[in-house]
Amino acid sequence: MTTCKSMHHTARKRMVIKLGGSTLEGLNKAFFENFKKLQDSGVELIITHGGGPAINRELAAQGVESHALNGIRVTSELAIEIVQSTLIGKVNPALVHQLTTAGIMAVGLNGFDNHLIVANLLDKDVYGFVGEVQSVNTTLLEVLINAGIVPVVACVGADEDGQALNINGDTVASEIALAVNADSLLLVTDVAGIRIEDEYQTEVTPSLIAQWIEQGHIYGGMIPKVQGAIDCLDAGIPSVQIVGDHLLGTTIKTSSSKSLSSL
Repeated sequence: MTTCKSMHHTARKRMVIKLGGSTLEGLNKAFFENFKKLQDSGVELIITHGGGPAINRELAAQGVESHALNGIRVTSELAIEIVQSTLIGKVNPALVHQLTTAGIMAVGLNGFDNHLIVANLLDKDVYGFVGEVQSVNTTLLEVLINAGIVPVVACVGADEDGQALNINGDTVASEIALAVNADSLLLVTDVAGIRIEDEYQTEVTPSLIAQWIEQGHIYGGMIPKVQGAIDCLDAGIPSVQIVGDHLLGTTIKTSSSKSLSSL
């Protein structure tokens, strides 16, 4: 059966779910129940994850210094070894185990698997071993999705020489979402979406977000999240959601509902 890349069967939806930070370490029963509901309704799911807290603990335990610059973790040669061993060796299998225990067929992957995420150095002098995504091997992801298996992707890329590169979790999520023509990207955080004057918003537009940032209603760690979400919309993902671990929250959509035929 041939599938046309630019069109999905109307019944099938495809969603990338990005788990990060503290959320990843405290997934509750509701997350797995809602995940299974999505699966049962025919949604094709891919999970990507980082693991900041686990990496920070490991770096501290080994006395390796690491700091962020422009929202990117500056990653030395020692640090990339710790990032690689922590994400691929500990965080990824623990998450796959949780999913499997909850009755969800899942398999752990990272950038090395069948050239899943090929990356180049972003700027070695400034950031060290941090990667910029060059390509995503969608064939591997399609094979798993078609078999009903959830790919669980750790945010480690590899260059042509097999050097591991650290890549921002939101970046990997959006690159994979774009590569597989996802209908939606879910950024799972420790808050249930965007809250303005104590009220969670269900659907917002980039222009509203810009207004709220200006008025100081959106501040702190939520600013990079919403800006990342808008970047994803600009890149062509139809809908980006910032959600809590119940997978419910705020949907961000461009105000115009015009559909562009893919070139």
